[in-house]
Amino acid sequence: MELDFEKEHGLIPAIVQDHANGEILMLGFMNREALEKTQQTGYVTFFSRSRQRLWTKGETSGQKLLLRELRTDCDQDALLVRAELEGGAVCHEGYRSCFFRKIARDGSETVVGERVFAPEELYGGKKQ
Repeated sequence: MELDFEKEHGLIPAIVQDHANGEILMLGFMNREALEKTQQTGYVTFFSRSRQRLWTKGETSGQKLLLRELRTDCDQDALLVRAELEGGAVCHEGYRSCFFRKIARDGSETVVGERVFAPEELYGGKKQ
């Protein structure tokens, strides 16, 4: 696998999909080191652009992503990560998916997901 990490400053987008039902759970970014750690451990690891470090999903919350399959797009500059969610949610706001808001044509938003947990229960007062 020869992924192109050079287009976006060493990072490639990684779309995370539930391997069982196909639901899109989140989008993260990986550098080479994050991809290697994901492959070595079996748990999905990203590069946090805000923290400027690697982070394995669930290291704070326990809401881990168990790797089931990796796919790359035709340009080899993006990944599809098919994973099993160990826990009820991936979103730091407490929703199963980070894509819990629907945007109408007029720009209005509607919450279409159910909150699985209260963020303060897992993170305290910390912003994630």
